[in-house]
Amino acid sequence: MTYQQMKKDRNLNRDRLDFANDNIGPMFRSLFFPTLVGMIFNSALTVIDGIFVGRGVGTEGIAAVNIVAPVFMVITGIGLMFGIGASVIASIRLSENKVKAARIIMTQAFIVGLLLVGVIGLGSFVCPRGVVHALGCSPLLEENAVSYLLWLLPGLFFLFVECVGMMLIRLDGAPKYAMTIQIVAAVVNIVLDWYMVFPLGWGVMGAALATSIACTVGGVMVFAYFFRFADKLRFYPLKWTVTSLLLTLRNTGYMVRIGFATFLTELAMSVMMLTGNYMFISMLGEEGVAAFAIACYLFPVVFSISNAVAQSAQPIISFNYGAHLLHRVSRTLRISVLTAVICGVSVTVGLWAGAAQVARLFLSPQESAYGLAVEGLPLFSLCAVFFAINIAFIGYYQSIEKAMVSTVYTLLRGILFLVPCFVLLPRAFGVPGLWLAIPAAELLTCAVIYIRYVRQKIVGA
Repeated sequence: MTYQQMKKDRNLNRDRLDFANDNIGPMFRSLFFPTLVGMIFNSALTVIDGIFVGRGVGTEGIAAVNIVAPVFMVITGIGLMFGIGASVIASIRLSENKVKAARIIMTQAFIVGLLLVGVIGLGSFVCPRGVVHALGCSPLLEENAVSYLLWLLPGLFFLFVECVGMMLIRLDGAPKYAMTIQIVAAVVNIVLDWYMVFPLGWGVMGAALATSIACTVGGVMVFAYFFRFADKLRFYPLKWTVTSLLLTLRNTGYMVRIGFATFLTELAMSVMMLTGNYMFISMLGEEGVAAFAIACYLFPVVFSISNAVAQSAQPIISFNYGAHLLHRVSRTLRISVLTAVICGVSVTVGLWAGAAQVARLFLSPQESAYGLAVEGLPLFSLCAVFFAINIAFIGYYQSIEKAMVSTVYTLLRGILFLVPCFVLLPRAFGVPGLWLAIPAAELLTCAVIYIRYVRQKIVGA
């Protein structure tokens, strides 16, 4: 195939998006549906692990994987933090026709982020038992948790690359390619998970290895895009002078400030899991942790659907914000919030109606954890609509460079409201209070966001 043929094929596969002039509704949909499909498949990485481990190993296996899951979420959070930070800044630079500056930002995000992931990976490799104990692991779950952690570590570097790459590839005008990456990685994970857990009988080690390989495939596809098929966004060779290093530090700090709320969202999920694991194991034992683990496996799906809304709106909002087309920013926000409500209600209805079927995917009906999950999942599902609205607004404030506002809202929903709800609601309502803690925290945050936004609109009017 000649270069011209490759270029023609590449252009045919690229969505021609004019962020400044295209109709907002169709443009948002052209970004949203590929992003939604890709995000759902990406979240399948952890869900499939849970299903196969639950069926192939049992309650102890699924509980052990749930203990280690915060590590996966922290790396995902770092990737999303650098991804959203780099994407917002690069969007604004592209709106100013500063392509070189956008490429430098992208390159700095990958390099600095990979160094940070390397530090975390090295620490986890050197002291894996200390890590799982810090995550609340009991002696009964320790061996499975350590095994899962060690075999998961190699894939974390490529997981970071995939998280950053997804947002920058969409900004570059190729949301369908980003979707393809996530679908391919998920399919690889499904096939290898089944093969390694069941025919090979490798248990949690096999599930972790399958996830690592799937992440590696996704990361390699990201690199392939930027080296061979990218339009405007490509890697740019950085200088290693003192001035260049200082510029990298400055830009990294700015990216982190903008994307920090997204990292906090993932960190908050880790806090949710740590606090929930502690509360469930204290009230219901290992069976309670296994039941709660199902909700923890489902929460990334809820997050992915909500995040698809925010990520689809982000390049449109950031570009038009940089171009001072504020009426288009407001229009995009309205569409994203409406989409978030529809998605959230759909998830709540689906989980409420299908709690038994969902629990059966992970656990046998004969296990006591199964009954706990069937009773609790409908209550847990109430969080979906409020969470989707919260993420839409948090993404909006990130996209217009209001990092502090987005960070405060993330702290409210993920820590400041969540932890007290986990502590107080079980005392008031018993076991149902455990399941209602997350919905209550999301509802309180949604109320704060709504009141502040309405007040700002009134003052602005």
